[in-house]
Amino acid sequence: MSVDSDSATTTDSATADELARQLGEAITETPEYRAFVESKEAVETSEEVQDRIREFEDLRQEFMLARQTGDATQEDVQAVQEAQQHLHDHPVMAEYLEAQDELEAKFEFLNDCISEPLAVDFVGESGACCQD
Repeated sequence: MSVDSDSATTTDSATADELARQLGEAITETPEYRAFVESKEAVETSEEVQDRIREFEDLRQEFMLARQTGDATQEDVQAVQEAQQHLHDHPVMAEYLEAQDELEAKFEFLNDCISEPLAVDFVGESGACCQD
């Protein structure tokens, strides 16, 4: 390989790296990302939501232990589901979950945009070592 082609490869790689950084920065300016960050902060600062999260996590943990020992009942499953619904019904958590869904949809769209010229699923292939 010549020095010129090594230089061109290095330049192409640096350009791709810089474009990736710019993409990351541009994503932080999207309405979807901003809504996600704001709603995540609201979840983290809401005492009521944090109490519901703890309640759900405690019930889920108890259920997992009961399931491991064979003591889990249908009532236990229902209690966990009800606690999860109670959590998701809180307006602050509902807004967060919606913002999360919208951000994931944005990421899927961007993945499609990146994947099209590559003729592969960019995100799917980047984690190929861990997929079955």
